[in-house]
Amino acid sequence: MNKAICVYSSSSDAVSSNFFDAARALGAEMARREHPLVYGGSDVGLMGAIARSVHEHGGKVIGVIPEALLDWGVAYKDADELIVTKGMRERKAMMEERAEAFVALPGGFGTLEEVFEILTLKQLQYHTKPIALLDVDGFYEPFNKLCEHMYEQKFAQPTYRQLYRVTPDIDSLFAYLETYQPPTPEVKWTGSRG
Repeated sequence: MNKAICVYSSSSDAVSSNFFDAARALGAEMARREHPLVYGGSDVGLMGAIARSVHEHGGKVIGVIPEALLDWGVAYKDADELIVTKGMRERKAMMEERAEAFVALPGGFGTLEEVFEILTLKQLQYHTKPIALLDVDGFYEPFNKLCEHMYEQKFAQPTYRQLYRVTPDIDSLFAYLETYQPPTPEVKWTGSRG
């Protein structure tokens, strides 16, 4: 079995069908390449779409869901393993622990919060795992612009571009994940103090 991939994505059923198509395609390719899915444990939105697709193509699904969301009845009960946590912080820590790579499909506040947290943890050298964002129909172009703005304004070092990759399609995403080499560690405050 290959490396488990944590996928961050939306729980909205209201988004356009192209995003659901991308989630299903990613799930199918993960199963084909034998990468288990680690994700937020929901059966709605893109989260449910990718989990069902992984299963439909013979892959393994590991869901991690907080008690409150389980109580709302949105858990993917067919997960091969469904881990129930007390809250969101424990959920994210468990997903990080169980995964060897991170991929973000398009999503809302929760998805972006997860992306920035896992990026920050990598920046601070708590892990060296690959992080990729699947840029479905240009969804992550504003993310790239924001990051470039932060580099230009010196709120982040330009070398932090090596912490993640925005990929235009699933083939390039897996090319990145499967050839990934951890970047050379760089201390955040190097050269910033007198």
